Amino acid sequence: MMNTTPTNDMSFPFWPPARTLNAGGRLIDLSRPVVMGILNATPDSFYAASRAQGERAIAARADEIVAQGGGIIDVGAFSTRPGAAEVDEAEEMERLRCALRVVRNCQPDAVVSVDTFRPDVARMAVEEFGAAIINDVSEGGVGTVAGTAPLEEGEGVPPMFAMVARLGVAYVLMSVRATVGEMLTVFARKVAQLHSLGVADVILDPGFGFGKSMEQNYQVMAQLPKLSVTGLPLLVGVSRKSMLTRLLGCTAEEALNATSALHAVALLHGASLLRVHDVSQAVEVCRVVEQLRGSSAAPIE
Repeated sequence: MMNTTPTNDMSFPFWPPARTLNAGGRLIDLSRPVVMGILNATPDSFYAASRAQGERAIAARADEIVAQGGGIIDVGAFSTRPGAAEVDEAEEMERLRCALRVVRNCQPDAVVSVDTFRPDVARMAVEEFGAAIINDVSEGGVGTVAGTAPLEEGEGVPPMFAMVARLGVAYVLMSVRATVGEMLTVFARKVAQLHSLGVADVILDPGFGFGKSMEQNYQVMAQLPKLSVTGLPLLVGVSRKSMLTRLLGCTAEEALNATSALHAVALLHGASLLRVHDVSQAVEVCRVVEQLRGSSAAPIE
């Protein structure tokens, strides 16, 4: 159950209020930012260094995320980058089973999120491996994902919503909308639908890089504080994405500095969670921003 308590600290008006997230029976304190480390069990994710192929590589990545301060391991087996190879449900399940088995063996106490848009894959991950969060990039089936037909608005309860409600896990609702205004309208409707189904813990993701131009991505980031009106935690995923590489004319491998800069902006604009490739650097950004926030509340001498 989400617990939201207003804060009296007005020096950082966009800092999220104190709240907790129920992740598989474990309460995660979101009054401090949480870093979600990416573990890609794919051969073709856009950032080559994030690909963990084979049991040793998967174990090493899971251990690294935890050792560097990551609070959540986000495991994915379907690349959503433009031009990525199509992966059917059976192949996604096979990849995830292998990865999740390794993660559970080497990090049995880790909070695990699974990045999938397929309800049956979500069920497998939760029932067989205890995944606590489903991270859905399709906005409940409305957003277009390679090889799938999006749902039409008003078609009833999205299958993923029904599955997450049945499983009783936390859910990341990502937007494929281009503007914050559109997001607020759709988020309001879909969060109400999720809550009516009994999904208590909903995290909102503005969906940087999904259904947006480069300029629109930056407009959404600039207006991120407006999403705080929902009272729900915000997850931001901008790590090494094309909104940075296109702007700077660099590769994903060269985009760490820009990523860290945008992480700081996201935190100052109300993000509670960062989904990242570079865990230790993101944790450092979180510590700096926390210190800044604390210092801003100190009395003037």
